Amino acid sequence: MHDVVIVGGGPVGLFLACELRLAGCEVVVLERQPQPDTPWKALPLGMRGLNAGSVEAFYRRGMLSALGVEDDPHTSPRGLSHVAGMTMDHTKVTLTTLPTPALEGVRTSLEEVETVLSERADKLGVRIERGVVVDALAQDDDAVVARAGERVYRARWLVGCDGGRSAVRGLAGFEFAGTGPQLTGYTALTTIADPEKLNLGFTVTPQGMYLRTPIGGHIGLLDFDGGAYDRSQPPTREHLQAVLRRISGTDVTLTGVHLASTFTDRAMQATTYRRGRVLLAGDAAHIHSPLGGQGLNLGIGDAMNLGWKLAATVHGYAPGGLLDTYTTERHPVGARILDWSRAQVAVMRPGENAPALQGVLRDLLATGDGTTYVFERVSGLCNRYDVGSGHPLAGRDAPDFSLEDGTRLGELLQEGRGVLLDFRGALEQAARGWTGRIRRVAGPARDDLGLDAVLVRPDGVVAWAGEPGEFERAAGRWFGEPEAARQVALGA
Repeated sequence: MHDVVIVGGGPVGLFLACELRLAGCEVVVLERQPQPDTPWKALPLGMRGLNAGSVEAFYRRGMLSALGVEDDPHTSPRGLSHVAGMTMDHTKVTLTTLPTPALEGVRTSLEEVETVLSERADKLGVRIERGVVVDALAQDDDAVVARAGERVYRARWLVGCDGGRSAVRGLAGFEFAGTGPQLTGYTALTTIADPEKLNLGFTVTPQGMYLRTPIGGHIGLLDFDGGAYDRSQPPTREHLQAVLRRISGTDVTLTGVHLASTFTDRAMQATTYRRGRVLLAGDAAHIHSPLGGQGLNLGIGDAMNLGWKLAATVHGYAPGGLLDTYTTERHPVGARILDWSRAQVAVMRPGENAPALQGVLRDLLATGDGTTYVFERVSGLCNRYDVGSGHPLAGRDAPDFSLEDGTRLGELLQEGRGVLLDFRGALEQAARGWTGRIRRVAGPARDDLGLDAVLVRPDGVVAWAGEPGEFERAAGRWFGEPEAARQVALGA
């Protein structure tokens, strides 16, 4: 019997598999597609942006260099973000809440992300089976059974990472609630006879929005038809040209369409991310329009949050209720992203009031405060979990503290364990009970923010910061009882 079966071998499923295997869990990934390669994952159609939160996740697991990025992400942000088709000027961003967060966005592709994660999964010993379509699920108090034709997979836990049309979500009976579509979106690789008639980048018009990138004939369209065209019929050259002409207000000509697909702005979310021994992550748990490129980043955040909690549950040292904090922490984050997506659609929706609303937003983006607010939303830096502490750092993404020898916190988190930064050296005795779960590092930092110590969870979130006398309570809340007490409780 496996510890965990993951259904879905995309970036979220692979990231989660690596997290679980790093913690010593036995994992198998079941992916329905027989081959990983597809034009939809490669550039330009597979273009994606990793936000600050995702960059931190890759950095804290030592994978940035594999993505072609230096392993030090502490630089100024680049202009990878937009809101409602309006590009942000990142030079206006001012962040004062946390020192040296990873502000560097990374432009990449699904193909590259999956390649990096697949190679890591292979190195860690994750078993990946392709061409497997799960068609039945059953669970009891002890295990989950997944069936794929005649093949049977039995595990203690199962996680659905199988996308917006998740089979796991339906088979396990999750409720999926939200709002219906207002638009049909198109993404296509075309041949444009007269590309000079179209602006580069995002262009919002009275009829919708279009995107032209510098890569070949890659275009994107948002047509406010109530989602009527989505999957109703193939997007032909004639249809795409007609929509593009109407939205752009030009007589541009498409001489060929090589690949094309449609999507909508449905904004739906599972009401809980756990039912018994089945959990959801990524698009299986929430879907929304691709505006702002939040889907991949939201899913990576899910995997980073869930991995260590599920591993602790598998190994039997998780404190009571730890696994349920996955839903209580990540569900509100997903809900905010869905609302962010809805807000952008509202701004772009054609109508006599749209220009006024767009003008207000442009005015806000012309200010430092307005741009900083938007950047914090799209980067994930505004997230704060309730970790039971009122300290300003508690529940937030940890600053990348640099010790006197130059070692950074991000490097210390690569093992996937919690980290105790004991700046004053007062917690050696208290930390011994969690030696296998928390790595204690003693000594001063170049900037300790005036703190005695900081406890950081494996996902990089500050679990506690403050005076030494509060450490044991915080450690017990997130990492379970000290080992000696646990052995006594188990009758060892």
